[in-house]
Amino acid sequence: MADLRSWLTGLLGTAPGDLALYERALTHSSREEQDYERLEFLGDRVLGLTVARWLFDRFPDEPEGKLSWRLNALVAGTVCAEVAREIGVAPHLRLGKQARDDGAADSENILGDVTEALIGAVYLDQGLEAASAFIRARWEGRIDHQLRAPQHPKSALQEWAAANRRKPPVYAVTARDGPQHNPRFTVTVTVRGAGEASAEGSSKQEAETAAATALLERLA
Repeated sequence: MADLRSWLTGLLGTAPGDLALYERALTHSSREEQDYERLEFLGDRVLGLTVARWLFDRFPDEPEGKLSWRLNALVAGTVCAEVAREIGVAPHLRLGKQARDDGAADSENILGDVTEALIGAVYLDQGLEAASAFIRARWEGRIDHQLRAPQHPKSALQEWAAANRRKPPVYAVTARDGPQHNPRFTVTVTVRGAGEASAEGSSKQEAETAAATALLERLA
């Protein structure tokens, strides 16, 4: 308990008020207690609002489409998982024994979800201003390194196919492994007459994105 309070105080710059909120944000459903899912739902919206407003102010001349690409890239689950690793979430996760033995403490899905749950906890405990400050402190470098609005790999691959007179890419899930709480998907993307590539991810969307990226690298 003392270690958790100390860790949170370092993250927030002030002592947490309702410590139980943060404990819940760090609790996985495998513990058969109140888990982080409701806080994740809330934190996801707070993260999206904060980053959307930030982008709106930072890039005043960009149209909605480019702002949307930036937003989607910045709030992706993989980015939230990166943040979780940077701030040292794993030692504080409250997992059931089987989930811990299965490697849930390093799951992209779980780490990303917990980051959003922590944002939800900060919002409820200290308000929107504090939650936004927490987000800005962790996402500042990521926004500054977005020199231009990124194009999603799946869109880029579809544009390549069209430009080269090929049919649209076809995605297929070719394998699913791992436990229910920490699945791994393998997706193969094919552009007929050009090639194919496979990649893994902790969700179908993540695997599709990785496969598109791999095929684009081959076609470059």
